[in-house]
Parts: sequence; C-alpha cells; structure tokens
Amino acid sequence: MVNIKPSPRPVICFRPIRPSDLGILVKIHTDLFPIRYESEFFQNVVNGRDIVSWAAVDRNQPDGQSDVLIGFVTARIVLAKESEVGDMLSYDPLKSDQTLVYILTLGVVEAYRNLGIASSLIREVIKYASSVPTCRAVYLHVISYNNPAIHLYNKMSFRCVRRLQGFYLINGQHYDSYLFVYYVNGGRSPCSPLEIAMAVLRCMRNAFKAMSARLWRNEDRKLKWPKSRESRCLVSTTQSRRNLTAECTGCECV
Repeated sequence: MVNIKPSPRPVICFRPIRPSDLGILVKIHTDLFPIRYESEFFQNVVNGRDIVSWAAVDRNQPDGQSDVLIGFVTARIVLAKESEVGDMLSYDPLKSDQTLVYILTLGVVEAYRNLGIASSLIREVIKYASSVPTCRAVYLHVISYNNPAIHLYNKMSFRCVRRLQGFYLINGQHYDSYLFVYYVNGGRSPCSPLEIAMAVLRCMRNAFKAMSARLWRNEDRKLKWPKSRESRCLVSTTQSRRNLTAECTGCECV
C-alpha cells in the first residue's frame, strides 16, 4: 500500500507521467482498483504509447518526495465510428477522422482526497480533448457501486447515457457499469432535450399556420360567393325579367 503523508499546505501541480513513475503507478493502481492491469498497459502509459496521461504531485513535500505521484489520469484517443458511444453522438459519419477521448483510469491516493485533485485531473482531460479539432466528446465507464465517482462525474456535467449489464467481471462476479459522456467542440447527443423541445414547438407552429390558412380560405369563400352570384345575375341576358329579379333577391337575403 502506498503510504504518503500530505504536507501541511499542499501545492498541487500537474505533469505528464514519466518512466520514472512506473513503480508508484503500479502500486496505486493495485491499491485502488479491483481490476488487475497487464504490465503492457503500464509500459504504454509511462512511455506515452497511444496513451495520454497527467500526474498530480505535491511540490510542498520534503526533498525527494516533491515529484512523487499522488494522483493520475490516463486516457486514449479513439475513432468515433469505432466507439461504443457512436450512436449517442451526433456527428457526420462521412468524416472518418472524428474522434473521442476515452478515460482509462483515474485515481488519487487516500491521504490527498477531497482536495479537488480528481476534478482538476478531469479538467485537464477535457481541456486536452477540446484542443483536438476532431474530438467530439470525452467518455468513460464507472462501476455501478462507485457512488463517489458517479457523484463526481454528475457534478462535472458528464451525462450518464447508458447502463451496461454485467460489464465488469471481478473475482468471478459480474457488475454493471454506467457510461458517462462529456461533449466538446460542438459534439452533442442526437436527441438532446433542447432539440426535442424545439421540434415540438416547430410542429405546433406549423399546425397553427396550417389551421389559420384553412380558416382564412373558408372565410374568403363565404365572402366571395354572394358577389359571384350577384354578378352572374346582373350579366345574365337569357333569363326572363321575373327569374332575374327572383335570383337577385335571393342573393340579397344571403
């Protein structure tokens, strides 16, 4: 277990994870997560092979410890069309270069929790994703019983878009997972609440216009019909005077 005592006044800084962090990175993952990660994963993290990462360190620690990891986040860029959230994202499928950032792991040692470090690490990921022009969202999975993490992502405006049954297999037992998404660079859900509300308003407006036009046409017919009958009476030359008078009188009554 990692045993790091917090300094009286922590000065938290962030930097990329480096090869020298390998040992402590493995220890923190072992302490925090029930899932065991392969050594290849850690090698990819510390060497930056297809994985971006940020380390949190306390610069106010005594000499020799001021650069020791107290928290971290790791992430990977994936193609939007190949991701499991492709159907939850409104994007142009013809643009094959559109991407997402998937958060792989996030953790803070126990002694440094409740200092906003996890939130700051997530903001680093969001800032990075926003700087990638082709990126449309940040997404991740959270095991269903991790209430502190669920609360954190909700607080940071991530959207829980799906519950995945039996996503995790830990010690022979299946656990559900929640899928969270944070949209960036104009990325959005294909059916956001605002879009639904706007669609309803458009339908109501179009229906009102159609009804108004129909009523106007009906009123217009009522007004023009007697004029048409009266004109026809006045220009009629084949009818007898008696019939002409009777027909015109009827028009006046209408």
